[in-house]
This record gives sequence, C-alpha cells and structure tokens, in this order.
Amino acid sequence: MGLKKHVPNLITSLNLLSGSIAVIFAVQGNLVLAAIFVAAGIFFDFFDGLAARALNVKSEVGLQLDSLADVVTSGVVPGIVMYQLIIKALPSSGSLSTDWNSSEFDLNLQPFALIGLLIIVASAYRLAKFNVDDRQTDSFIGLPTPANALLILSLPLILTYESVPMISQLILNEWFLVGLTILSCILLNAELPLFALKFSDWGFKENKLRYFFIISCLLLIVFLKFIAIPVIILLYVVLSVISNRKATA
Repeated sequence: MGLKKHVPNLITSLNLLSGSIAVIFAVQGNLVLAAIFVAAGIFFDFFDGLAARALNVKSEVGLQLDSLADVVTSGVVPGIVMYQLIIKALPSSGSLSTDWNSSEFDLNLQPFALIGLLIIVASAYRLAKFNVDDRQTDSFIGLPTPANALLILSLPLILTYESVPMISQLILNEWFLVGLTILSCILLNAELPLFALKFSDWGFKENKLRYFFIISCLLLIVFLKFIAIPVIILLYVVLSVISNRKATA
C-alpha cells in the first residue's frame, strides 16, 4: 500500500487543522473568517471519504479521526459562533453591530449565551451515534453535523453581506437564536432519515431526487447568495421527509 494509505488521514487532518483555526477566529469574534475555515474543513471532510474509497484504504483509525475532526470543525466552532451571536443579540450588550471582521471578544462570561454551546454537545453525541449505527451507510439518520455547521455559520455571513433589515433583526433576536439552537440539537439526533448525496451510478431515474436537490441548490445560491444556505438545509429536510413518506406509502 505504501504511502497511499495515509492520504485520507492527511486530508482528514487538514479538516481538523481548518477547524482548529476556525475555533481561534470564533473565540476572537471574527465570525466571517471562522465561517471560511469551517467551509474549508467541510471541503476536506467530503474528500477524505472519497479518497479512502478510491484508494481502497478504509481504516478504523480513519473513521475515528474523521469524527474527532468533525467534532471540532462542525461542533465546537458552531457552538462558539452561536454563543457569540447570542451575546451580540442580548439587550445588555448595548450594540447590534454586525462587524464580524474584528478581533473583539467580551471576556465577561454571559451565562444565558452558554445555551449556544449545547450545539457542541449535540454534535458530539450525533457523531458518536453515527460511528456505531450501521443504518447510516447509504443515508443519514438525523441532520449531518457539517450541514448543521453550515446552517449556523451562515448567520454571520448573512448579517455581513446581505443587507436585509428584517432578516438581520430576526437573526439578532436572542429568542430566535435560542430556538434555533434547540432545533438544531433536535435535528442532529432525531430519528429522521435523510438522503445522502452518494451516487452509486449516474442514472437519472435512480438519482432524480439528488439531481433535483443539486440543481435547486445551485439556483438558490445564484439568486439568494448566503441566504440560500438555511433555505437549502430546510429544503434538504423537507425533500427527505417527502421521499420517506412516498417510500412507505
């Protein structure tokens, strides 16, 4: 096998490195750069599995390393970002600034904002379940942690780059953020079957749901930009529910 057996783990390590850098930026309050490095980590997370299958070098170590990397990139970072968002939204903060490119961080602990850290716990639990659940080889049970991370990290991007006052006011409402935190924790661990974007072949009939979803995602991104991200996550869940009902009808 030689060096090729180490390729997937190297890619996974890049995911972990990206997530670790994102943690630093999230703690500093630079949520835009945190989002960029989380996106990079998710990119590496997607390709480590592809590399393992292409090179036929799957390993138990790789499986565990992948989950540990995802805990950081798709668990710890979104939790800290939600904590920061709730702090910004609290009336006591005195400011609803959407400047996420600064390195400001309020070192005074905000107990109410700690609710956002529940995302870390829920993500870790979801990943632990994934490793021992043989039902999730071709589909998912519960929202995958990278999808949830993209949902949370889209919020500072929307606040920074999309000037829609009504949406900004909604995002910077502490009760909306608390509700979203609880909802994301539920979706991560719900017994909700969700389709995976894994193609066993390229036939349209067998993959029409996946093709429809991919085309919809591209159109939404073109027209809605960063606002498209939460819409895409919602569409993913809705399409999965409809598909499951048709399959069991």
